[in-house]
Amino acid sequence: MNKAVSKPADKDSEPKVPADLRKVLSAAPVAKAQWMELTPIGRRDFISWIDSAKQAETRKRRIESLPSRLAAGKRRPCCFSVVPFDLHKALAAAPKAKAQWSGLESMARRDFIDWINSAEEPEARKRRIKETCAKLAAGKQRL
Repeated sequence: MNKAVSKPADKDSEPKVPADLRKVLSAAPVAKAQWMELTPIGRRDFISWIDSAKQAETRKRRIESLPSRLAAGKRRPCCFSVVPFDLHKALAAAPKAKAQWSGLESMARRDFIDWINSAEEPEARKRRIKETCAKLAAGKQRL
């Protein structure tokens, strides 16, 4: 099995744009230009929002709505919690970890979330969530 080694995201690291999103942006030059004006963090938030869709139709709808969102001046997805639901539930069950999470800077939170989301298999994701809660409960602020 090929294990990818994950490193914390740089503040300027460029997210990988999924093929279906690239296709929509290619068909809308104004939206593509507006996309490129976003910060890497803004682009990563939109990609996370798109990738968090549980159903293909929801994903498609989110991608297709991107040009109009960008035209309306949106720089982040609306009403999107960056914290994955399974991590949110795990933090709710671990008060020390939740307290530590609340005090983290946004980049530290993003590093944990990116590491969790980069797990390719569900078991690896669960293990990373458990490790994240254990590190936070122990007072760690970084991976």
